[in-house]
Amino acid sequence: MNQFPENFLWGGAVAAHQVEGGWNLDGKGVSIADVMTAGGNGIGRKITHGVLDGAYYPNHEAIDFYHRYKEDIQLFKEMGLKVLRTSINWTRIFPNGDDKEPNEKGLQFYDDLFDELHANGIEPVITLSHFEIPFHLYEAYGGFKNKQVIAFFVHYAETVMTRYKNKVKYWMTFNEINNQADGQHDLHTWTNSAILFNQNESQAKKEEVIYQAAINELIASAKVVKLGHQINPDFQIGCMMAYVPVYPFSSKPDDQMAALKVMNRRFFYSDVHAIGVIPNYILNEWKQKKYSINVTEEEKKILREGTVDYIGFSYYMSGTVTTLDEKGDLITDYPKTKWLRNPHVEASDWGWQIDPVGLRYILNILDQRYHLPLFIVENGFGAYDSVENNQVHDQYRIDYLQAHIAEMKKAVLEDGVNLLGYTPWGIIDIVSFGSGEMEKRYGMIYVDKDNAGQGTLTRLKKDSFNWYQSVIASNGENI
Repeated sequence: MNQFPENFLWGGAVAAHQVEGGWNLDGKGVSIADVMTAGGNGIGRKITHGVLDGAYYPNHEAIDFYHRYKEDIQLFKEMGLKVLRTSINWTRIFPNGDDKEPNEKGLQFYDDLFDELHANGIEPVITLSHFEIPFHLYEAYGGFKNKQVIAFFVHYAETVMTRYKNKVKYWMTFNEINNQADGQHDLHTWTNSAILFNQNESQAKKEEVIYQAAINELIASAKVVKLGHQINPDFQIGCMMAYVPVYPFSSKPDDQMAALKVMNRRFFYSDVHAIGVIPNYILNEWKQKKYSINVTEEEKKILREGTVDYIGFSYYMSGTVTTLDEKGDLITDYPKTKWLRNPHVEASDWGWQIDPVGLRYILNILDQRYHLPLFIVENGFGAYDSVENNQVHDQYRIDYLQAHIAEMKKAVLEDGVNLLGYTPWGIIDIVSFGSGEMEKRYGMIYVDKDNAGQGTLTRLKKDSFNWYQSVIASNGENI
């Protein structure tokens, strides 16, 4: 057999704030994505206090999916997508996050979107919180470090799960919740938890606050998983992780331990999601560092009762660490540990290491660690594309995806990994999360817009469109 299971979910993935636009239409409130300016390759995005006159916020218009989704869904249908992963923008439903009553126009938009998807044979896969926390929850409560925000998230989730209980089967709670794990990237703590730190905040204090926010999010997720199963027992509710498998640079035992310690920091999140208990390696770290994390016995019970049905995850690259006397960026997980460039793999224009075998590796690790179905809900290649004679020849993207699907196929057919589906990231060009660029393109459908926000927004099929169409039609046999 050279094909995937008959019911394999081939699709594509986007996020509401990166495609929809319409940031202030029909009662929508300001989200944390709406106050992020454009950056660039190697230039960070700025987070402003509210929306400032004269600043450019690329998510405000994005690719105008809010008005053009019917056109885009026709292209998705032509490509053969079985599922589309996107998110519900929290502030379309509850503009401030702590509102008692939902915004009906926001609810109706997603009714119409899901109906259009179903009418074209595409099933929605929905993330509840994909970097779209209401800005008001930061201003009034300080984000997810405040336990009050748990109830607001649960109220929002209950509202949309009840509304769409017959339209959405596959859900995920928090997107890439473990991206904030190292506490060294302000953009991640902002987008994951709506937390901003002062410049003079110590790394230890940052880490303690992030652990508290993470526990609060894990409690919120567990509550929603349990509640969702009550709303519709057929719901499949997963978590969503960012997995960057970390290799030891050498066979030196300390390098092996360093890689394990770095991975533990990220596995903590999925361990709680999937197993329902806070692992000993984290409890011991809190004790050693004298962190005071507020989690009650009742909340531990909630974690046990709200474990996920599957593990959704993103995979883009691998990492490498060493304790040898090599030059690299220091990390604190293990003595003398540094990040290194892996000499055995290439990298993208943005410095992301291209490692298809790493996808097979992490699929096996997750399958053996959790014994749950897995779902690759992001994988893709950000690159500069050029249009010539109304065509985009993106063989480099095809090569990247082809190599990763080949390793995914080995994991399923040779290693026996239980994999639900594959939804490559940015099935259509979108605003890049990390840099706010349009010209870091992932899509198989080109969108005419540049980094300054100029363009017609015309859609154009790339060479990768036809290639992926053939992959889906053959159920992965022709890659």
